[in-house]
Amino acid sequence: MVPTPIGNLEDITLRAIRVLKDCDHIYAEDTRESRKLLVHLGIDKPMSSFHLNNEHAIVAKTVEQIEQMNMSVLVSDAGTPAISDPGFLLVRECIKAGIEVECLPGPTAFVPALVVSGIPCEEFHYIGFLPHKKGRETRFKQIAASEVTTVLYESPHRLIKTLEQLVQFCGAERTVSVSRELSKKFEQTVRGSASEVLAYFQANEPRGEFVVVVAAA
Repeated sequence: MVPTPIGNLEDITLRAIRVLKDCDHIYAEDTRESRKLLVHLGIDKPMSSFHLNNEHAIVAKTVEQIEQMNMSVLVSDAGTPAISDPGFLLVRECIKAGIEVECLPGPTAFVPALVVSGIPCEEFHYIGFLPHKKGRETRFKQIAASEVTTVLYESPHRLIKTLEQLVQFCGAERTVSVSRELSKKFEQTVRGSASEVLAYFQANEPRGEFVVVVAAA
């Protein structure tokens, strides 16, 4: 399991580069995206797709392929595989098959967003992406009552709705931090009360990928 940069290509580790060079095969969430990184690093390896839409159908065959090779690598488009990205299913099945699984340390978007939020981070609850419909209200009630910091991912077209619901369920004064485009040229973090952060993004169109950090109750 090899984490890849979430934006800035300088965030690839020396160890990750070595493993990508030494492996026999790379399984990628999107081979087109991963090939851009490999070209940047001067690496040419055989690649196959392994993503949310096909992982259940091909996981057994993929495990069989991995058993025949010395070392295979799984990468997602950005960040650490299995963290709101494909990976868990393959790891579980490899473990069942007796295949040694190793995950390199590396980029994960929620960690820098949590650290720069100014909200306590010694204990937190990471929930990834919120449900779009079923279970969404339940999630917000859990966030509202949580005794620890909550961290979640959000897309630009859903950010305002999410902030509105944070105001609704957690109250206008709950402390919130929203980070976008982490490690990239236009990296930005907006901090304040839920109502203040909502007002900011109502006045400034949300663009990029977002990490939302919500203070405990």
